[in-house]
Amino acid sequence: MTQVSSLTHAISINPANGEQIGHYPFESASALDAALSRAAAGYRAWRSKPVDQRSQLLIALAGALRGNAAAMANMITLEMGKPITQARGEIEKCAQLCEWYAEHGPAMLSAEPTLVEGGKARIEYRPLGPILAVMPWNFPIWQVLRGAVPALIAGNTYVLKHAPNVMGSAYLLHEAFKQADFPEGVFEVINVTPDGVSTAIADPRIAAVTLTGSVRAGMAIGAQAGVALKKCVLELGGSDPFIVLNDADLDEAVKAAVIGRYQNTGQVCAAAKRLIVEQGIVEEFTRKFVEATRKLVVGDPLAGDTYIGPMARFDLRDELDQQVRDTLEEGATLLMGGKKAEGPGNFYEPTVFGDVTDQMTSFKQELFGPVASIITARDAAHALALANDSEFGLASTIYTRNVELAEQMADELETGGVFINGYCASDPRVTFGGVKKSGFGRELSHFGVREFCNAQTVWLDRR
Repeated sequence: MTQVSSLTHAISINPANGEQIGHYPFESASALDAALSRAAAGYRAWRSKPVDQRSQLLIALAGALRGNAAAMANMITLEMGKPITQARGEIEKCAQLCEWYAEHGPAMLSAEPTLVEGGKARIEYRPLGPILAVMPWNFPIWQVLRGAVPALIAGNTYVLKHAPNVMGSAYLLHEAFKQADFPEGVFEVINVTPDGVSTAIADPRIAAVTLTGSVRAGMAIGAQAGVALKKCVLELGGSDPFIVLNDADLDEAVKAAVIGRYQNTGQVCAAAKRLIVEQGIVEEFTRKFVEATRKLVVGDPLAGDTYIGPMARFDLRDELDQQVRDTLEEGATLLMGGKKAEGPGNFYEPTVFGDVTDQMTSFKQELFGPVASIITARDAAHALALANDSEFGLASTIYTRNVELAEQMADELETGGVFINGYCASDPRVTFGGVKKSGFGRELSHFGVREFCNAQTVWLDRR
């Protein structure tokens, strides 16, 4: 049941019942070569198209996404178990992403004048070429488009290698691009083995590489991109701290912590995995958090009221279960859950740990599933030290009425994003990415547009 690929096929397995729902043959070397040729040829035409015309196609893509929202959301739910309401929300968020960049993207590519003595100089943002994107399964459409749309508005083309268990979603997305009348080669989907990925990275037609995934995958892809001397962006794991200080609005903090930890069945890189609570309120916070977690509906991901569905892959549930058992053996208090759910499907009970310390597995490792760890901080300074005591640095959250203090803490937090009195979200208006083992490079905002651009100096009449 752990298999998501074979020697010849990528396989989709419905995690709600273990049934195989799709198998997709890996493409041959000649098919990969043809896809890269289309992307290269498409790039030459696409970069020459005025940016306003590229924007209009993004608006058309938003329409295609909405027109196919039911089928796409259903495929997401069947392939990786996301509750259907959240899957529908993912598609709408993607449509809004396209519209936002259609409106704001062209200005991000405007030439920037530069003050020089003598002559005239400016910085132009030129596209690099075809981008290879190796993407994960947890947000099968959003994860792809939040990187693709900024790159496409800049004039690059995109070659998607998706996770093997969500290839059905990848092909539906490809169809949406076709329905929106994107030119051939602008958005390609390849279904290849790891060897095929290596071949693509080394191929001179690929200009740069982006990956969202595990630290292990990031190290492998980053190393290969380095050997090929190609720009890469890596968005990797996270063990995000969610800090709650004594003066916080406790009800709001609890509400945000529950969403931040359990959305998408806890399978989010930038999730509230370590709940660091100041000791004056930790008892009350813990009680309210457990009460709220118990109210979450666990079950059939196709049911509209389900909030927590099955985990996406059976092997990942086994890994999570081992991490839970290790944490218990290390002395954490189990407040609820703590084991695989009985019955069919790949469900794991929503789990809450209390009395977690910085020496325990659930503090030191990323737990990619519906498990929350509550850690007690002596004061704000201790909370900050605990937050930074991690090999990851993706995002962080602070709940407090003392905004000035929160701003001071943000200055010292070693994360790519800091959210004050609100849980982490990826939004096109701001950048997304991490530091330390959470990776490097940025998606979204104007940074996402320019990550895969040549910032070209044009200087006239230099004296």
